[in-house]
Amino acid sequence: MMHFTCDQCGKEMRPDQDPRFEIKIECRAIHDVTELTEDDLDDDHMETLSELLRDAEAGEESPLLPPPKQEMRFDLCPDCHDRFRRDPLGKEQSQKFYFSKN
Repeated sequence: MMHFTCDQCGKEMRPDQDPRFEIKIECRAIHDVTELTEDDLDDDHMETLSELLRDAEAGEESPLLPPPKQEMRFDLCPDCHDRFRRDPLGKEQSQKFYFSKN
């Protein structure tokens, strides 16, 4: 039997009895194309290309390349799904302040 727990609150969910929601998030770098200038055309990009190839061969991440696409998957219970739907980036939660009663 498959076993699922909510990735947010840890509640156990039975596959055939409890509702469960799957959230998939894809994160990738976006580069806006800008206009080419004369400086861009005058630059010799061979050294930059050599650095990229050297880093790739060494298995190192290059600061010149965007990070690879990242995909994430989460199982949520109905309560956590509702909270996620209302505030997917968690902005509401991060703006709450809790003060002790002195």
